[in-house]
Amino acid sequence: MYWVGLALVRAGLIDRERARRTTDLAWPRIVTGLARMSKNAIDVAMVGIAIGTSAITGVGFAASFWGIAFALGGGVASGTIALVSQAYGADESGGQAVRSSVVLVLALTIPVAALFWSLPTELIGLLSNDPTVVALGGDYLRVVGLGIPFAGLNLIGSRTLVGTDDAWTPMVIRAGGAVVNIALNAVLIFGVGLGVVGAAIGTVVANVVVTTTFALGLTHGRVPFVGLFAVTLDPLGTYVDRDTIRQLVEIGTPMIGKNLAWRLGEFPLLAIVDIFGTAVAAAFVIALRVRDLMNTPGWGFSLASSSLVGQELGIGDEASAEAYGRDVMRFAVVVYFVSAGLVFVLAEPIALAFVGDPTAPALPITVTLIYATCIGIVFRGLSRTASGPLRASGDTRWPFYGQVLGYAVAIPVAYLGAVTPLGLAGLGLAIVIEMVAPAIVNYYRFSTGKWKAISRSYRPAASAGD
Repeated sequence: MYWVGLALVRAGLIDRERARRTTDLAWPRIVTGLARMSKNAIDVAMVGIAIGTSAITGVGFAASFWGIAFALGGGVASGTIALVSQAYGADESGGQAVRSSVVLVLALTIPVAALFWSLPTELIGLLSNDPTVVALGGDYLRVVGLGIPFAGLNLIGSRTLVGTDDAWTPMVIRAGGAVVNIALNAVLIFGVGLGVVGAAIGTVVANVVVTTTFALGLTHGRVPFVGLFAVTLDPLGTYVDRDTIRQLVEIGTPMIGKNLAWRLGEFPLLAIVDIFGTAVAAAFVIALRVRDLMNTPGWGFSLASSSLVGQELGIGDEASAEAYGRDVMRFAVVVYFVSAGLVFVLAEPIALAFVGDPTAPALPITVTLIYATCIGIVFRGLSRTASGPLRASGDTRWPFYGQVLGYAVAIPVAYLGAVTPLGLAGLGLAIVIEMVAPAIVNYYRFSTGKWKAISRSYRPAASAGD
């Protein structure tokens, strides 16, 4: 990443100082993303080795329900980072935004956790009629759903620190949680023989550990083995502040809609994929895990963009905010292009690492879907970074529109692949379209500059400090 940024600076495509600040903020988040997504990929590989392709499909289908935690928590956290980063840029406290974010996240995620505990097999049954897939996916979803409120709180903690220019501490905490998760999964899946339930327990415990660490650090200022926190908050302050909650809802609701459109849009795709059969379904799940790994640069670049743009908006420098947004986009797209090229070349050995058997019917299908993912992921990089300034400014409706458009086109194309001779090509095309459409919409909205005007109503002068 450093060498890519340096090359772009020398080519005169991005500013050196903006590249440095972007890199400083982005790389810890990218490492965090790699750790967490590697954990998810290893989960799939572990249950696949222990049980088989039905387990890959069941856990993969359940993981889409688990993603609702990130849709809800991530939407609220978009409001958190917008308010915290602008307050930080204006030398004010963002404590009220964080406390109110905690209330909102818990109110949204606890009912979801209860639903997954009560009706896990019924939910998986909406996507598949394979009894083995439904049973394994239901067992995983029932337990892993208990971790959803903690996963949402972890997003609030992470975004709070990133909004104050500290991406290092969340990286250490989240990477540590990923290590705990992988270790527990290995013991519970292979040692104790708990299978998919063991994988779910490992995920829940790791999220509880991460939440506890964030809470201690943000309230006490430091955590052993992690170090000092960039910001300390008063845990006894007001949690239900009407004005702050209103702003969080205004900013976060469109992002929740966008995230839910992304997550819920996966469900009809998964149901369509199930029509193709178990081999294609397992290949699709693997392709999604590879996509998530390739998408980890967006974790860093998107949040760096939100934080840096938000800080410039906080001091009223709209020209600098736009310059940061453009430079981060250019930086990210080139990084995505390089990583996609590497994965494209290595698609077959990557697929084999998941499938295990070189004679398995799922192997060539997985390779084909990984190729499609490599084509689309560059556009996902543009989409993620173009949405950064929109989130920082509070202009969060357009990312939602883009995601809805992506699935509105991709789902019919995938269905055509399932019921016509278009076949697997339709599914591959759907993977690409789902990533291209949001990129077009988000970049268009950024290019209009209207987000800068919208940000003025959310700047610190418009609301009370902590």
